[in-house]
Amino acid sequence: MTVKVQTVCIIGTGLIGGSLALALKQSGFCSRVVGAGRTEATLKKAIELGVIDHYETDFSLAVKDADIVVVAVPLSAMKNVFEQIAPGLSTTAIVTDAGSAKQTVINDAESVFAANANRFVPGHPISGTEKSGVTAAFVELYENRKVILTPTDNTDANALKLVTEMWQATGAEVESMSAQHHDMVLAGTSHLPHILAFGLVDCLNNLKEVDEVFRFAAGGFRDFTRIASSDPVMWRDICLSNREDILDMIKKYQDELQMINNALQDSNGDDLIEIFERAKKARDLFNNQL
Repeated sequence: MTVKVQTVCIIGTGLIGGSLALALKQSGFCSRVVGAGRTEATLKKAIELGVIDHYETDFSLAVKDADIVVVAVPLSAMKNVFEQIAPGLSTTAIVTDAGSAKQTVINDAESVFAANANRFVPGHPISGTEKSGVTAAFVELYENRKVILTPTDNTDANALKLVTEMWQATGAEVESMSAQHHDMVLAGTSHLPHILAFGLVDCLNNLKEVDEVFRFAAGGFRDFTRIASSDPVMWRDICLSNREDILDMIKKYQDELQMINNALQDSNGDDLIEIFERAKKARDLFNNQL
């Protein structure tokens, strides 16, 4: 692949940022990847693992020569990071992010970057694992996975094109939609499932028979609750950042559970089979997309 840019700076070199760095280095999209973060030991580990080529703990210095800056930090830290990098950005630098909720990030970017906010391209890679940290990063994370970009009416077209090409270089399939639509969709397909997994494990953990419950857990339980091993801080931030859409999805799910509860109360097998068959049909129909 022909080198598209000289320097990509990734702030936050954990699973998401570190995997992006590895993929960009392998593809030849850029000549150099600079990492930035709060913990020097983590950055040194990223150098040791070949994830990045250089690091800085001063964010404004890290972005000084960057053509593209990718901010891969928890949502609650986004605005603070934007404020730290703003003085060091060149006039042509493009900033993008990897946050799981988009409207709050756009609001933060527009308040910090002001007249230069058109150089910000909001993004969200729909991939990950329950693991975190730079040692969890791997080059294939984004292959055949979706990345959603949520440009605003003011987003620079060339900036959008370059960020699209960056993600495509990792093997990802890139799509665009509005931030509002993204936040509604992800509330149902990602945020609610994580909440349910956390909630179920916490519920069972409070039982006095907890040791036997977990000891005899079968594959279905392991599959459903795997994501409860995800980073609690990251998911706290996601829940608070996309609060309204998540609350709406919780209400819809509560209504569904109430129907199941009513069927059980009435020993109504017909209603149960109708709900289960409807769900199975929907899941089987979209199986190839999951």
